[in-house]
Amino acid sequence: MQPSTFDFPHINLTHARHPLLDPQHVVPIDVNPKEGTRATIITGPNTGGKTVSLKTVGLLALMAQSGLHIPAQSGSEIPFFHAVYADIGDEQSIEQSLSTFSGHITNIIRILKQIDHRSLVIFDELGAGTDPQEGAALARAILSHLLETGCTILVATHYPELKSFAHSTEGVVNASLEFDIQTLRPTYHLTLGLPGRSNALLIAQRLGLPQPIIDSAKEEIHPDDLRADKLLDDIRKERNRASRERQKLEKTRDRLETQTKEIEKRLEKIEDERREVLAKARAEGELEVAVLRSNIDSLKSQLKKAKQPLEALKAIEDKIEQVETKITAPVERKPDQSPIANLQSLNLGERVTVSALNAEGVVTAITESDAEVQVGSLRVRARLAELERKSNNESNVESQKSIDLRPLTFGSGKSPGLELNLRGKLVDEGLDELEKYLERAYSAGLLFVRIVHGKGTGKMRDAVRNALKSNEYVSSFEEPKDNEGGAGVTVAKMAK
Repeated sequence: MQPSTFDFPHINLTHARHPLLDPQHVVPIDVNPKEGTRATIITGPNTGGKTVSLKTVGLLALMAQSGLHIPAQSGSEIPFFHAVYADIGDEQSIEQSLSTFSGHITNIIRILKQIDHRSLVIFDELGAGTDPQEGAALARAILSHLLETGCTILVATHYPELKSFAHSTEGVVNASLEFDIQTLRPTYHLTLGLPGRSNALLIAQRLGLPQPIIDSAKEEIHPDDLRADKLLDDIRKERNRASRERQKLEKTRDRLETQTKEIEKRLEKIEDERREVLAKARAEGELEVAVLRSNIDSLKSQLKKAKQPLEALKAIEDKIEQVETKITAPVERKPDQSPIANLQSLNLGERVTVSALNAEGVVTAITESDAEVQVGSLRVRARLAELERKSNNESNVESQKSIDLRPLTFGSGKSPGLELNLRGKLVDEGLDELEKYLERAYSAGLLFVRIVHGKGTGKMRDAVRNALKSNEYVSSFEEPKDNEGGAGVTVAKMAK
């Protein structure tokens, strides 16, 4: 609950409930007249909830000023009043010789002597208990006097004259409580801006009063009043229809916002995975380039000792520079990725271009959403949307221009590649492959190798690292960073 200023007291209650009624069954009301409203005139049928609405506002005002939580939705506002005055109920008294009308007037006189511009005044059935014409005139006069004091006013009435007064007077607004004619039950929904109808003839007709009596009563009502009631009914129906449509649109908007946020999260996750794959591929490429440069330096040294020309290595160095330029390019976040059409029938062994790496490779494995591509000695997993099929002609032409990412063989043996994958193998089987692989890697002159053993229970990882400690071809080993494999990979430095 938030307080509003004294100079412009404004009641703004959302889903307010009478504190003494069963919260499981009470119908909450919204009381939110526009800024500058001093008086709210509530009309509607008997037992429609007018008195309960008045009491709800009065009790919540007192609760707020007593420091109590009010039964209303968060964000509701209510001013601080100097006092709350109410004339509700029947004040007739045989002992004091007071009629219903006299009892109300006595109470109203007492209230008029005490109010100021910071008072909340509540009148139930103002001007009732006497001749309707005189009662309505008296009610208008009392309301006019109250408006001059600047106090805040809530009035429940049956007088049509007060509906016109509210419509034509600045700072006064009509309100009504709806009534379901089909069930003859009130809905207790408060509507601001529209006056209510008593519905006396319709209720009497539904309850079984003879039709001739109903027709005779209608003849006594001025035709303009009947047309006004019909117009109000049409306006109310259209307003209810618009309200239902607005609620549907709000639900649709909320659902679309939720779906949009979910899609954005998924795209963000996909983009992070893409960048992680590219970062890993770049790290592997940098490692391979380091091996190539080391071998080039070794060859240069040998050629110098043998007094041989170094021009033969120039073409190899140019290729290495091109590869290094590609793998050192920053991994940028892509704003949008459109799927590449016609990849549903991709075949194993088919040559494709990986758009994220701008490199050509051969398809070695396919799933519904991605594929594994052998790019030189590297195996890259990419989504189908990141692959571009190469036609036979394009393949032949581009293959002459593409950069060979396979490590060059400078040792006495052919390079087995920079990576050994032991995932899914038994420990003994994996150690046998490891020993053979390290021997071939050493013979090929590789500086580093990656051994992929996975995390799992850790048995294969421990066995691999224990074997590396005593292997004559390995000088040292380490665990890479998390984005390069972490505990599932061991990088071994080969002995010189």
